This record gives sequence, structure tokens and C-alpha cells, in this order.
Amino acid sequence: MDFFGFGGYQREPEGWGSWQQLLLVTSFVVAMVFFAVFFGMRYRHEEEAKKLFVLKITAIVLDTIELTRIVILSFRSGNPMQFMYHLPLFLCSFQFITVPIAAFGKGRIREVATDFLFLFGILGSIAGTYGAGQNYSAYPVWSFDNVFSTITHTMSGFAGLFVVISGLLTFKAKNIKWVVTVLFGFAVVAYIVNISIDYNYMFLMRGDGTPYDIFYNLVNGNRILYPLTVMFLFVLYMGAVYGVAYAIPSFREQAFEKGIVASQLN
Repeated sequence: MDFFGFGGYQREPEGWGSWQQLLLVTSFVVAMVFFAVFFGMRYRHEEEAKKLFVLKITAIVLDTIELTRIVILSFRSGNPMQFMYHLPLFLCSFQFITVPIAAFGKGRIREVATDFLFLFGILGSIAGTYGAGQNYSAYPVWSFDNVFSTITHTMSGFAGLFVVISGLLTFKAKNIKWVVTVLFGFAVVAYIVNISIDYNYMFLMRGDGTPYDIFYNLVNGNRILYPLTVMFLFVLYMGAVYGVAYAIPSFREQAFEKGIVASQLN
């Protein structure tokens, strides 16, 4: 009962921003960065197969932990359909799909998944740990709900950092349209599921106490303008990351075929 919450937690949630939350999250984030740098530098000059082996192990462990979490949550709630509220349709949970694809996929599919993983894996890991105000207001910090969530989010961040440090990231210009397509594909599925079960995947329906509330209020909660605003913010973020990456010579050289940057940009 004290850790898994069967029968309800007996401890009061310490709350978001408490020293307990900051200690838990910071410990895992520091470990995330350390291992990403350690393994990324260790395998940077190794053959691709060895780099992918690290990513494959990460994918297997990550999804095993997440599936275990969903099973326990469904069993605890007594509702076999509880998994519908834990689908990988949040910014911070896309990686339960993209990490396995980046690890086991081939060709352009792998490239797109790897780019997507870098773009949203690191951002999602920070947002889903330091920014998870709802979780830390609902459950004690050292509970199954928060500890397992912190583990999976920082593993996603590890994968996002690892692909760039190890050299697996390509960031090819010709793949940008496919990365955007994947993002909007997730959004369409999330929006349909939201309508079906009255949920808020990707925060497409409302802000729920996040900074998205600012934009939700600006458009008075309009069911069309608000989700479009959320998607515009995603695209804006992606444009900023690509812009910074292409300002770095090593990224720019591999991003454009034959190094003809000007012709590709035009």
C-alpha cells in the first residue's frame, strides 16, 4: 500500500517543487546525462551495430518497464480498459514507440525515428519529470506512480542524448517533412482518442495547469484554434532546433546531400 498504492496511499503527496521531488528527479536526470555521455563517447567511433545494440537494450528495458506499469495500474484500478489512459500519446511518451523504431528500424524509417527521438526525447524527459505537477500533487514522491514514471522519462532522455553524442543522429534535410508528418500523425490519433474517452493527450483539449493554459485562455478554449496553436508551438520548437543544428558545420555537412547547402535551401 505504501509504495504501489493498493487500497490508496496512506501518505500525503509532498507536492510539486518539494525537496523530495527535486531530489528524486535531479538524481535521475544527473544519471541520465552521465550515462548518455559515457556510452555516447565510448561508442562514438565504433561501428553502427554496436551503437544500435545500446539503443536496442534501452528500447527493450524502457518498454518492458512501461508495460509493467500499465498492467499494475490496470490491476490496481480494477478496470481492464485503464490502459486507454496510458497510451504513448503525450510529448514525453512518444518515445515508447520511437526508441524501438530507431533501434530496430532500417533506412529512412530509422533516420526519421532517430531525429524525432532527439527532438522530443530530451525535451519530454525534462517536461515529464521537473514539470509533472499533476503527478506530484496526486501521489507521494516515492511512490510507484512517480518513481516508475521518472525512470521511463529519463530513459527516453538518455536515448535522445545518446543518438546525438554517439553519432547516430543524421538530421537530414530531406527527412524534415517526414518528422513533421509523424508529429501530426501522433496529434491526429491523440485528438481522436481524446474525443472518444474524454481525455487530454498532448494537451490538445485544455491546458490542465500547464503553460498551455496561457494559449487556451487566449483563444477562449476554442476546440479548433487551441489544438492548432499547440501544434504551431511544436513546429516552432522544431524549427528552432533545426536552425541551431544547421548552424553547426558538422550537422550542416551531413544534413544536405553533396554539401550543396544553398541549392537545397532554395
